[in-house]
Amino acid sequence: MLDTVKAPVGPIDKGLAAGKLGLLPSTVIGLASTAPLFSLAATLGFIVMATGAQAPAALICAFIPMCLTAFAYKELNTAVPDSGTAFTWGAKAFGPKTGWMAGWGVLAAGIIIMASQTEIASKYLLMLLGTDLHENKILVTAFGAVIILVMTWISYRNVESGAWTQYVLMAIQYIAIILFCIGLFFAIKEAPALGLEFSWQWFNPFATDNPAGFIQAILLGIFIYWGWDTCLALAEETKNPRRTPGLAALLSTTILLITYIGISVLTMMYAGTGDTGRGLSNPDIAEDVFYDLRVDALGEWGWILILAVAVSALSTCQTTILPTARGTLSMGVYKALPKRFAVVNKQFQTPTYSTIFTGSASLIFYVGMTIISYNILQDTIESTSLAVAMYYAITSFACIWFFRKNLFDTVRNFFMRFLLPLVGGIMMSIVFVLSCIFMLDPEYGETTIWGLSGTFVMGVGALVLGVVVMYIWSRFPGSREYFDGESLNEDTPVLVPEP
Repeated sequence: MLDTVKAPVGPIDKGLAAGKLGLLPSTVIGLASTAPLFSLAATLGFIVMATGAQAPAALICAFIPMCLTAFAYKELNTAVPDSGTAFTWGAKAFGPKTGWMAGWGVLAAGIIIMASQTEIASKYLLMLLGTDLHENKILVTAFGAVIILVMTWISYRNVESGAWTQYVLMAIQYIAIILFCIGLFFAIKEAPALGLEFSWQWFNPFATDNPAGFIQAILLGIFIYWGWDTCLALAEETKNPRRTPGLAALLSTTILLITYIGISVLTMMYAGTGDTGRGLSNPDIAEDVFYDLRVDALGEWGWILILAVAVSALSTCQTTILPTARGTLSMGVYKALPKRFAVVNKQFQTPTYSTIFTGSASLIFYVGMTIISYNILQDTIESTSLAVAMYYAITSFACIWFFRKNLFDTVRNFFMRFLLPLVGGIMMSIVFVLSCIFMLDPEYGETTIWGLSGTFVMGVGALVLGVVVMYIWSRFPGSREYFDGESLNEDTPVLVPEP
């Protein structure tokens, strides 16, 4: 039997391993959660198709709401360094129901994204064997299931094992990124006529001749930054819980911006924005533009890029489990979920049931959706943008309301706790609305359900399901303390050990 202890509710810690992570591992985990190499490989082609040479400008514009949201996270974490993050802060600011839905957004997005990254990791690892094994759906799914089990075990074992795993995976990923960029640099010199000559106009959002396409490119770009908030969910296991996670979030988003801009510029200079051949707007290569450029940049070492994309997906598989499990742990501690979610392993000091639940739910969702329809799986993955935009917006506005009593006491408070979170929250709300509008188009995505795009139906359906689950749980006696505002409210003590 598992050696476990129930984490009680009160002004004490939840039983997690305090003081294990410093700034470097926190930043690495924040980076790994975004799967930077795969994220850009899978979206750059579509961004260029939408806005052409203004792709770098779109990536910068997409970074802005994420950065502003990161400031809100940082400020809230300074006051309330709780593993529940959006759930805890939303509940403290706006009450139990808003907090619960923010927590649901984190849970739903985590489980669905796990399926996406598992599929990619499995396919690319099999591709390394140099055969057509990656085209065997049953084998890819079975191997993907094994990956989920392994990553769940690593996450359950202890948070330090996960951090060391990420060191190795992130090192492989960035070595490949650097080699790819160097290879492209020399390839540009050998074939300058193939691509585009560098222009500062690429960074000018007002230079676009297709505003609608530029907005669509921004929406595509926003969610390749998603995942940095993982380091905030590990606040209670960080050496300086009130400072380090917030700084790690800002560092990881900044590093991502530099990475994305650097790679996109070099890729455009080499391949151009055409819709044939190596051109980045070619729909035949849009799903992974780097795959078609691997030999051009690295020659016979092109397999390194395949390995790095697999590693990129693998790393985010593991880091996605961490915040999702800690979010449900926090919900269990405050009785927003059944008390079994609050169980922590005494030996490893990691969430027991929450980690196993997250891994199992991801496994069932991945295998189940693959059996039903691969196209529906793809649309469901893309629909997570609604859940992500929702809980990011809630967090941004929660920052303003939580600190409302001293917003104008200092210039710093005005900017960091009011203006920047306000703009970030408004932008995330606009992203949510615009995403819904785009997704309403029956041609959006791979499937059509009830005359609407499958992406819209699955995205809105996931949020509606959250409302239903919340209502059902609120009927149980064990939930009364939470929904009556007793176990978690604005004055609830912070359940985190001080350094």
